[in-house]
Amino acid sequence: MKIGIAQINPVVGDFPGNAKRILAAYRECLDAGADIVLTPELSLAGYPPRDLVFKSQFVPKCLQALDYLAGESRAVPMLVGYVDHHHPTRPGKPFRNAVAWLENGEIRHRVWKTLLPTYDVFDERRYFEPGENCEPIVWNGKRIGLTICEDIWTEDYLQRPFYDRDPVDELAAKGIDLLFNLSASPFHLGKPALRRAMIGGIAHRVKVPVVYCNTVGANDQLVFDGHSLVAGANGRISSQLPGFIETCRVIDPFHTEEDDTPLDDCEPSQLYQALVIGLRDYVTKCGFSSVCLGLSGGIDSALTAVIASDALGPQNVRGLTMPSPYSSRGSVDDSFALAKNIGIRCDEVSIAETFAAVKTTMLPIFEGKPEDVTEENMQARIRGLLLMALSNKDNHLLLTTGNKSELAVGYCTIYGDMCGGLAVISDLPKTRVYEIARWINRETEIIPWNTIDKAPSAELRPDQKDQDTLPPYEILDRILELYVEHHLSPDEIISRGFEESIVRWIQRRVDLNEWKRHQAAPGLRVTSKAFGIGRRMPIVQRFIG
Repeated sequence: MKIGIAQINPVVGDFPGNAKRILAAYRECLDAGADIVLTPELSLAGYPPRDLVFKSQFVPKCLQALDYLAGESRAVPMLVGYVDHHHPTRPGKPFRNAVAWLENGEIRHRVWKTLLPTYDVFDERRYFEPGENCEPIVWNGKRIGLTICEDIWTEDYLQRPFYDRDPVDELAAKGIDLLFNLSASPFHLGKPALRRAMIGGIAHRVKVPVVYCNTVGANDQLVFDGHSLVAGANGRISSQLPGFIETCRVIDPFHTEEDDTPLDDCEPSQLYQALVIGLRDYVTKCGFSSVCLGLSGGIDSALTAVIASDALGPQNVRGLTMPSPYSSRGSVDDSFALAKNIGIRCDEVSIAETFAAVKTTMLPIFEGKPEDVTEENMQARIRGLLLMALSNKDNHLLLTTGNKSELAVGYCTIYGDMCGGLAVISDLPKTRVYEIARWINRETEIIPWNTIDKAPSAELRPDQKDQDTLPPYEILDRILELYVEHHLSPDEIISRGFEESIVRWIQRRVDLNEWKRHQAAPGLRVTSKAFGIGRRMPIVQRFIG
């Protein structure tokens, strides 16, 4: 039996476009000899559709597109993820996360997702009613178990058991020869290796091959890496599709040898690929074709510019360097050197006169008060004004360039350097930014080495350095990981050997700056706990601990 795996990149709500993409992949797999073709979870609707499902015409148009695909199906079945109605007279949520088995011009089977994740970035119980029964589908003499994403995530692979059912065990108890899983599993660092272990473990446990088809691309803050794979009945991975690209492959899960192709587990490489596809999809799916950003001569804006150039082509990236009275000429030179290395246009516009004019305008109000962070923020907000003007004039999407370390403790200016439509590296701690920059330069200098080697500075006052305000990034990032990603209390972090004053300062800064993050541009999620939809903290609260 030859299985076609269609690892495709749907757009949420684009039923005509998604149907066209599914049909093209189906025909490609047919030409390669497939006997059955799998597409990802909600491949027709896009994942996650969120509250779009409540729009009166969303599900009807989804079903209309499904009927079209059914009419295009041949003797080779096509499995398509979609949103269906729940039974109108029964209690429960109004919709189903579903897979349709399309064959010979009609819908032969409909299967509902059984386990509905409602944790981290997932909120499926808000919309969907779970499936009640898990029954194999008999086809060509084979008993096939059909599951949808979370249905195979058992307690062995979650931090704690969330469910009192195991669809895989239920199907295995009824007798299956093969297990399919149609998935939309978001990426975070370490996730591809975790999935390999999980799929192999399931195949070994139930003693049947497992075919796993994952979506690829990005929708809003979520990046999907693909890495679809097949495990033999012995639990060994026999084939894996590449990550971060659309592709199709036809595989016989019953007659394959162990795959000796290693997973690309280079962390900087995975993070970089995730950010490139995340930026590309966010920009193009939102209808933009180009971006702009401020180039400060620092490492954050340099990395963001390289990612954008790779994602969209250098001709579609516009840089603006905006020196203040405190900017060094070296920072401006580094900005132009970077622009030359990656082939993007960069213009220089000084903010010195504008800054002086704003200070003069405010002088009657500020008279007698010394300069402080107010004047520093003025400069950042002037830059935000100029960048938004460039964005408006030429229809560029403005990229913000702040990293996770800064965003966590509020070392950023609301309505200033936080202005923009996408926060590309907002889930990268500063230490990761340096790591990826050095990886980019592994063969030749792309980011100027001076940008990487010099002490980071906002250059908003004389001789300013980040470390004047922040702890060393190596310490800051370790504490932030424990506090933000692992939810440890300050006392628990202190017990691990960190200085109490630093821990409590970081804890207070993280908590106090929740209001800023609520107004920040959406950021691309690449760690297990990103600011945004996966971390929902109240702004007004007084809990300490």
